[in-house]
Amino acid sequence: MSDTTADAAERVTVRLDGGVADVRLNRPEKRNAIDPAMFAALVATGERLKTQQGLRAVVLSGEGPDFCAGLDFGSFQAMQSGERVSATAELPPSAGPARAAGQRAAYVWAEIPVPVIAAVRGNALGGGLQISLGADIRIVTPDARLSVFEVNWGLIPDMTGTQLLPELVGRDVAKELTYTARIVSGEEAVRIGLATRTDPDPLAAALAMAREIAGRSPHAIRAAKRLLDLAGRTDLASGFAAEQVEIRALIGSPNQVEAVTARFEKRDPDFGEA
Repeated sequence: MSDTTADAAERVTVRLDGGVADVRLNRPEKRNAIDPAMFAALVATGERLKTQQGLRAVVLSGEGPDFCAGLDFGSFQAMQSGERVSATAELPPSAGPARAAGQRAAYVWAEIPVPVIAAVRGNALGGGLQISLGADIRIVTPDARLSVFEVNWGLIPDMTGTQLLPELVGRDVAKELTYTARIVSGEEAVRIGLATRTDPDPLAAALAMAREIAGRSPHAIRAAKRLLDLAGRTDLASGFAAEQVEIRALIGSPNQVEAVTARFEKRDPDFGEA
């Protein structure tokens, strides 16, 4: 086992409870900065959760006062000699659109078939912000600090940010944030569409939302995520056709019947796994 692989086992922690995965970047003494071991841990954790039995929702956060302050300083020092430290991360094969280590560390969360909720406090800068963009929902503290920080280092956001950010805030705002690298508060992030809502305790709010989602039909939730992720990325005819495929599969299925029955009987539903 290489040092990177050994360290990766400590960089991200996962706790499963009631179908909810509580995932935390675990390098608080470094503001959860991303080094090769963190890249490897993020990808490995996300890949594992893609096939996790009984998974209903994921909450992604950082230990300590920050979500993630971006790349480790050692990465920038290595760039002075032309080295790209992320390329040294040991990763499993990928068939998805993201191939580079940084891209996979962010986009793997978008590929998980259940909702992913990012709980952001403190700094979410550069690569840290891009990791949060892989989540379906972002709950942030009002005073969180978010930034497309890369231009400060003479770089561009290369962890899927150039493609995902315009979907959230619009092309012009994405350009303004990228060109200026200005820091956005959690409150402003919500106003411009970079975050979903604020909460003084985003982790508690995210876990509560995840538990609520976990109580819904897993087949319906997964189908909804598939369809919503198509929006704006395919033509309307294909999107409308996909809706009909999903609804036909759901109507009369055991979990759909259970959802209806439970509501009429005024009890909690007992859903089978997706």
